[in-house]
Amino acid sequence: MAGVPVGTRSEGGRAPLWTTRRSEGGIAMSDFEPVRGQRAEAGPRVWAVGALCRAVADALDARFNPVTVQGEISGFSRAGSGHCYFSLKDAAGQLRCAMFRRAASLLDFTPRDGDQVEVRGRLAVYEPRGDLQLVVESLRRAGQGALFEQFMQRKAKLEAQGLFDPARKRALPTMPRRIGLVTSRGAAALHDVVTALRRRVPHIPVVLAPAAVQGAQAPAELVLALESLYTLSPPVDLILLVRGGGSIEDLWAFNDEALARTIVRSPVPVVSGVGHETDFTIADFCADVRAPTPTAAAELASAPRELWLGALDLIEERLRDAIGGRLDAQGQRLDLAAGRLGRPSAMVARQRIELSHAAQRMHHAALSKLERSAQAQRSLQADWHAKFEGALSQRHDRLSRAALRLELLDPALVLQRGYAWLADTDGVPITRAAQLQPGQPVRAELSDGEAYLRVEALGTSPRPTRPA
Repeated sequence: MAGVPVGTRSEGGRAPLWTTRRSEGGIAMSDFEPVRGQRAEAGPRVWAVGALCRAVADALDARFNPVTVQGEISGFSRAGSGHCYFSLKDAAGQLRCAMFRRAASLLDFTPRDGDQVEVRGRLAVYEPRGDLQLVVESLRRAGQGALFEQFMQRKAKLEAQGLFDPARKRALPTMPRRIGLVTSRGAAALHDVVTALRRRVPHIPVVLAPAAVQGAQAPAELVLALESLYTLSPPVDLILLVRGGGSIEDLWAFNDEALARTIVRSPVPVVSGVGHETDFTIADFCADVRAPTPTAAAELASAPRELWLGALDLIEERLRDAIGGRLDAQGQRLDLAAGRLGRPSAMVARQRIELSHAAQRMHHAALSKLERSAQAQRSLQADWHAKFEGALSQRHDRLSRAALRLELLDPALVLQRGYAWLADTDGVPITRAAQLQPGQPVRAELSDGEAYLRVEALGTSPRPTRPA
């Protein structure tokens, strides 16, 4: 088969130095022959380095390009020029890649080390170093097409149901009293959030509801963690739902529909800080506020203490200026009135005293209300104590009277007055003569012991009088 040029490379307008012969077996180094018109030397050809590099590049272009390759990104970097450089690797090999600014500007995500990607480009030889490289023209995620499609379908469904409606989202409280935190105990996000909150608002307590943030069990644990914060007493004022960055598989738990509906049911605002700035999950769209990182979520939830102290200082300064201005105005009025009097010394002294009293009243106005409140509380406590003591005394008197009545009913007192308790041998009380027969044994219980009697005869007699 006739020779065919393998490339369009030229230097200074010159045509390629070499052509190839194509055969069914593809292109091999032995297929190269001199261009017609050049003398073929006998014996092995001695190559110039640059010529050999160009010939190899042309052979690669003719044999493979364009080519599509799938692998894992390693050593990704973006130069100041906008060009991107990285390696594409798998278990059996590694290939250097270059993606120039024009192609990199078309990316819809930020590649990171460890990402599984599919690239389309052209194999080439970087002649200054003689390195094989793949010039990438397009790059997309690999192995995530189905997940991404599922994500988009779920997002569209929940958005149509109003879960992302901006009208239902709430502003964060300016000064939260308690903050709820949902993340994994071993996550770096926990350390980042706690560090930020300790630095900015060390006085605010943080309640951690731990949950897995990755894996099959993560969605259910995240739902339970959120619901546990919803029923706390005292309640939290806002909730931070955070996790560090990762691939779409790593963050998939935060795309769960049950988790989305749980977030929407939250009685307090929820801040979602999941992944890096370029990562988006269903939880981000359902939350009241989305933060680009876990640390940013903590910062959104906590204005630094120094800010509030500065505001208090400013208020104090304005109040002091207002009081001073009022006193100056009153002093001017006093001076004017004094100028209209013939002998104003006494009135001036009186006005000065009144002004001094007014200044003191204004200075202590805030404290007086607090003192009245404290005094009222002490008074309530004293009244309650007095009522409690009175009630306790009444109960004690009633108990004493009841004990006395119970003592008066003691049968032993009756026996001490000369009466006896009669019973038959079976212990049945005898209260009527009809219960007795002559010769019947009877047991009599007296105040100091018992006596065993026998009935001699029965008769009727008037009721005996009570002994004196």
